[in-house]
This record gives sequence, C-alpha cells and structure tokens, in this order.
Amino acid sequence: MRIVPRLLALIAALGLIAQPAAAQSILRDAETEALLHDMAAPLITAAGLNPNNVDVVVINDSSLNAFVAGGQVVYIHSGLLNAASTANEVQGVIAHELGHITGGHVISDGGSKAAGNISILSLLLGAAAAAAGAGDAAIGVIMAGQQAALGKYLAFSRSQESTADAAGAQFLSKAGISGRGSVEFFKKLQNMEFRYGYTRTPDNEFYRTHPMTGDRIATLQDTYERDPAWNAPLDPKLEARFQRAKAKLFGYLGEPAQIMRTYPETMTDVPARYARAYAFHRQAFPDKALAETDALLAKAPNDPYFLELKGQILLETGKPAEALDTLRRATELSGNQPLIATTFGHALIATENPKNFTEAEQVLKNAVARDRENPFAWYQLGVVYAANGDMARAHLASAEQQVMNWQMPQALRSAEAAEAQLPKGTPDWLRAQDIAMQARAEIERAQKRK
Repeated sequence: MRIVPRLLALIAALGLIAQPAAAQSILRDAETEALLHDMAAPLITAAGLNPNNVDVVVINDSSLNAFVAGGQVVYIHSGLLNAASTANEVQGVIAHELGHITGGHVISDGGSKAAGNISILSLLLGAAAAAAGAGDAAIGVIMAGQQAALGKYLAFSRSQESTADAAGAQFLSKAGISGRGSVEFFKKLQNMEFRYGYTRTPDNEFYRTHPMTGDRIATLQDTYERDPAWNAPLDPKLEARFQRAKAKLFGYLGEPAQIMRTYPETMTDVPARYARAYAFHRQAFPDKALAETDALLAKAPNDPYFLELKGQILLETGKPAEALDTLRRATELSGNQPLIATTFGHALIATENPKNFTEAEQVLKNAVARDRENPFAWYQLGVVYAANGDMARAHLASAEQQVMNWQMPQALRSAEAAEAQLPKGTPDWLRAQDIAMQARAEIERAQKRK
C-alpha cells in the first residue's frame, strides 16, 4: 500500500477551469484496487459502460464522501470505506456515483452555467459552511449579489442527486445486487445529521447540495423493497475480501492504539492479523509485523498480497536482499500486477548490486507499460536508468513522474533535457516533446491567473 500525492481536477469537472484546484493523496494498493474493480464491474456493465474504462480510486481522506470528477472516474474517500460495514454498502455508493456519470453531471453542468461567473471556490465554501450550520460564514460567502445564482446552482445539484439515486437503484437491480447496503449507508449519513445537529430549517434545506437524507432513505427504501434483488444474498467471497481490505486500510492509516483496541492480539482471524501487521510495521516493530504476516502465510502460502506485505516489511526495514524471493513470488502469483512489481523493482535496486539492475529495469518497464499512472514506478525506473548511464531516459522518467505530481517547472526541465539527448523521431523523443508542451502550457496558464 502506498500514498501517492496527486492533483485532482475537482473543480475542473464542473467545466469552469482547466487546472486542478485541489491537491489530494491517492491511495494505491493492488489488493484494494482489484476488490473495487470486482465490486464495481457488474454495476458498470449494468450502467452500459465498459468496466475497463471506469476507474474507482481511493483518496486518503477520513470524511465520508465519494464523488466523480471528470471522465469516468469514481473517487471514494478512505473514511467511507472505513465507515462501511459491508461491500454491499460501498456498491450502493458506487452505483449512485455511476448515476452521475451516465447522467452527464460531470461533463455538462447546467447548474454551474446558470450560476454565471460566481467563484466556484466561494460557492463550495458557502454550501459547506451553511450545511455545517455556520450561518455567518455562509452569509459572508454569498454577499455581493451571489445569493440568487447560488440558489440556482444548489437546486440543480439537488436534482442531480435525486437523478443519480434513481439511476443507481436501476443499476443495482439490473446487476441483481440488493439495495439493502445503499439504504444502510444512507442511515449512517442520517445518524451523522443527528449527531452534528442538522435541522430541517428553510435555510439549511436551501443550502444543502444534497436532498435531506431522511427523504432519500424513504424514497430509496420504497424503490428497493419492491425490487426482486432486495432479498438477494450477499456474495460471501466479496464480503470476505472487503473485510480484509478494510482492515488493511485501517492498519495502514489508523492510530496504532485504536487499531489494537479494534483488533486485539486475542483475535487471530485474517482481518485482525492484517491490520496488526501494518500497525506493528508502522510502529517499527518488524519482528511482530513479520510474525503476523507469517501467520497469514501459514494459512495461505500463495497469497500474493500476504507475500507482498512480507516483502515490503523486509525491504523497508533494510533487508532488500531478503525480500527479493518473496516479492518475486508475489509478482509472479499476481500476474505481474504493476504495483507489486514496482515494489519488487525497488527491492532489486535497493540491494545496490549492479547484477540486479538489468532485472529491475525489465520489471519496472513492464510495470509502467501496464500502469502509466504510477509516479513511484517512474522514479525507480529513472534511478535504474541513471545507474546504467542512460541519462536521456533517466530525464524522461523523471519528467513522467514530475508531470503526474504537477511539478510543471521540473517536468519541463527534465523533458527538455531528455528531448535534447534522445534520437529525433523516436517514441521516447516524441513523448519528451509531449510532456514539455503540456508542462509549458500549464506554466503559462498559471502565470496568466496571477
């Protein structure tokens, strides 16, 4: 599991600006991504989309939220996964977000057009402040003649949410998946409303970007209970995988003391050992972390994700050579999964043995060929290129990493250095040109906004 800094086009999805407006951290984990793909695939198909063209991405954010932002991408906050009790609840959220995609809400936003030239940042801040009960802050935001336009925007947003609810219900039904999870998750949101004291006043109702949760529950429950899929049993294998991934995420992100309270050492099931292994590793207790991982491998010696974890622990505790066999097996058993392969390539380089660099280069090249959106893999590939004296491709790999992290001045310098050294007309030379043009254009746009 790895946190990858990346700029997300949160506001660009509204079609108002071209540059991403907020920085978030994306969580990359092979097991979690495979799980979310399998959870979402039948819903994506039911929505008339291609599962290979829709991504479900996890953001490192403790709040309960999910959204779509440009293209066919569903973003889910880690807090939502932590709060969900079942995979079925998350499927309900994914179905709703797919409703936004099929409804064109991220492509053409009529509400934002109706709002005219209102600052989107102000709009979002005003909506958030009002929803949280901060009336004074909301008033400050909507001054200067913005109130009418704000109302138009939020009304449109409420319409979008209702439309997405209805579409999500259709997708769940078509996929033969129960809507119980969707209802249960909305009940969790309703409990949050009660906890934080949201009241049904005219002002609060007006400034909510979503319909009141109670109304949504009533409407959806009526729809779902009449659907044949309402009593469909949960997929036990999918639910077991979800509990694993949820525990893994909690072990990686949660407070160690809380993790140990939730999963005390008296618990010996897979999720508990998984969470503790990550917690012990984060606390620099490698022996305890390895003991938990070895216990997992005793039950499933060919599980690529358990092998990946053991290799990661060995690598990150200064034992890269000992990690090689484990990570090589993990890579092979996962079908050369790019994230796992990247960790293997990193271990090969970390041995500082030149004999391992040829294998590292091949492993990492295969990894970026299958997953170009992996800045750490590009960084490691740049390291091995430099070690082998191939500075042109080292610069190109650096440019790939930097442009993904929105480091445009650095990306421009690296791309120009690569372009100057690579043979003209080759694919790598053309790629260096493309990155340089992209970086230069973004730098110019940034300067114009100042």
